[in-house]
Amino acid sequence: MKATAVDIQNYLPHRAPMLMVDLILNIDSSSVETVFLVEEDNIFVQNNIFIEAGLIENTAQTCSAIVGKKYFFDDNGLENENVNVIGFISALKNVKIHALPKVGETIITKADLVSKFTGDDYTLCTMSCQSSAEDQILLECEINLFIQKTISVG
Repeated sequence: MKATAVDIQNYLPHRAPMLMVDLILNIDSSSVETVFLVEEDNIFVQNNIFIEAGLIENTAQTCSAIVGKKYFFDDNGLENENVNVIGFISALKNVKIHALPKVGETIITKADLVSKFTGDDYTLCTMSCQSSAEDQILLECEINLFIQKTISVG
C-alpha cells in the first residue's frame, strides 16, 4: 500500500496535544516518511525550541504508522472500524541528536523497517530512523516498538 499526504490520525490513536505528526508523505510495508510543523503552542516547545522528547515522540509516531496500518486497514486498504491499539517504545538505540528545530520549522522523518515479529494481536518491530529540517539532520536512532490490539468493550 502506497499513500501520499495521508492524515496520520488514520493510522494512530494519538490526538492533540500528543499528536507529533501532521501527514504521512509516503508509506509502504517497509518504510514511511512523515511531515510535522513545529508550532508555538506544542507541549514539547520550550523557549521557541522543539525539545528532545518531542523529536523522539515524532519518531515513534512515524514508526508506529507502519505497524498501525496492519490494525487500522484490511488487505484491500479498507478501514477497519472500532479498532483500538496501544503501543509504546520498548527501546531506543544509538540515539544521536544533532540539532533541535525551532518553532515554524518543518520536520521530515523517515523510518525503515529493520525487523518485525507479528503475533495474533501484537507486533514487535525495530526501525531505523532519521529526522531532518531543511537540509540539517536533527535525529538518528533505532527504535523498538510494541503495538497491541486491544479489545473493545461495548
